[in-house]
Amino acid sequence: MDSAIYLAVVFLYGIDMALKVLFISILVEFLYKRKMEWWKHLSNFSIYSLMIAGSYYSFLFFGGDIGEIRTDNLFPYVASLLTYFIVNITLIFTFFFFLGRVYRGAFNLGVLLESVVGYLVTLILSLVLAILLTKEQYFGLFLFTILVIVFSVVFRKFLYLHQLVSNRANKDHLTGLCNHGYFKETLKQQFSDCKVLKQPLTLAFLDLDDFKKYNDRNGHLQGDRLLTFFGKLLQNAVEGTNFTVARYGGEEFAILMPNTIKDEAYVFLNRLRKEVNDTYFEGVEHIPYRCLSFSCGIAEMEKDMYESEELIHRADQALYYAKAQGKNNVQLYDKHHMRLDEIRFKQDLEALEQQVKFFLSKDVYTYRHSKRVFKYALEFGSRLSELTDHERQTLILGALIHDIGKIEVPRDILNKRGKLEKHEWEIIKKHVTWGREIVAEEKRFDDLLPLIELHHERYDGRGYPYGLKGEEIPKLARILCIIDSFDAMTTERPYQPTKTFEEALEEIKRCAGTQFDPVYAAKFIAFVREHCLPLMELQQLE
Repeated sequence: MDSAIYLAVVFLYGIDMALKVLFISILVEFLYKRKMEWWKHLSNFSIYSLMIAGSYYSFLFFGGDIGEIRTDNLFPYVASLLTYFIVNITLIFTFFFFLGRVYRGAFNLGVLLESVVGYLVTLILSLVLAILLTKEQYFGLFLFTILVIVFSVVFRKFLYLHQLVSNRANKDHLTGLCNHGYFKETLKQQFSDCKVLKQPLTLAFLDLDDFKKYNDRNGHLQGDRLLTFFGKLLQNAVEGTNFTVARYGGEEFAILMPNTIKDEAYVFLNRLRKEVNDTYFEGVEHIPYRCLSFSCGIAEMEKDMYESEELIHRADQALYYAKAQGKNNVQLYDKHHMRLDEIRFKQDLEALEQQVKFFLSKDVYTYRHSKRVFKYALEFGSRLSELTDHERQTLILGALIHDIGKIEVPRDILNKRGKLEKHEWEIIKKHVTWGREIVAEEKRFDDLLPLIELHHERYDGRGYPYGLKGEEIPKLARILCIIDSFDAMTTERPYQPTKTFEEALEEIKRCAGTQFDPVYAAKFIAFVREHCLPLMELQQLE
């Protein structure tokens, strides 16, 4: 409502009087809110001063006359308000930008529309106040004060009801913590913000140890009390931080820690684990550790992650590993610890080969292509010393299954001779999304999802399905893109003529930095020249 007063004073008495009213208002606020830092009061005064000055000069520029309100010429008033609004948004945006806060998404369309409506109400109120002051003077000011009080009461009631409904929708009814759905949305937003601002983000999953045994012995009502008690312990532990704590499901809880690296999270959660061990709750003496305990898995966002589900998957894997180590411990996600052993790798390989064999009856080209890309990945991956064993196995399995989504593409499009129509090409492009959906049904293959969905992304950001750019694309997907393209170019296929190995290598070299990661493109070219020279001459007889 203060903005309406400032604008009304600008319209009636000009900038000098408006700044005096602003100064008195800020002074009263300073005396009333003494706990607020002095620089915040000074900042508010500076921002409002610039807004008032902008609206005043805009009002004059568009033909406005200081004094009695002219209802036959409303454009200067609208222009003045628009300037007031633009200056406000610009200054606030700049303020948060230089503070380094997370601002992305703060100025979305919904917020912008709400702001526009709010400022239109401000304009109406300022005109009402100006007219009342002109016609009725002190009585007009009294009427406006009553109007402001009524508006304030109604707005406070609306805000209270809105907050009440929001809390019920976002809170877990038992523990009072954030619920699963709200936490997932918060994680998604924080993940996006931290990626843009290049800030660390760590996720921890906590699972109450032997909760089922406790429930079976003490009953579900007592089990609910334990969950509530543990939820309060977590809430108290994160008090004073910017962490978000949630009941993720059942006896599983989650803590999202922005601006926190995994080592800091480990220290925090291990200290919390010991405090929980020392906190008594009725009945815990009858479970294996004879105390309240939890297992915890921690994962930190990495630069080549492209969605929050990857972070969830890694934290979940770390939690699983913590429970496998005997519970009541905290584990960081480590690819060396989480990697598949040789027996498991062979089992996964056999399972994926069975899926790829479905192509034999529908599209033998895709089947053979998948097998060749698999072989290239096997040989090229073994020569990339920077890859861990887990990454190497993931690349190999992902290469084998990368085109599985083409099972959903109609046979006549897959086997069409000649150039595809635009709508046919759009269908072909969907195979990466369909492939992800197929493989996502098997949780053990979650690590393969980025390779399946993103192997057609381009280094310059002009690929599909998301238009990711550079290192936004996971490393293994960038490698697979090169291998997949090389085999596609050197093998007879429905859409384009075949290239020789030498021509394909020249194409990869030419497109390094645009379509392909330049570092891995150079390494792949060197690999082919050194290890596939006989094949260059034979030119694949399949």
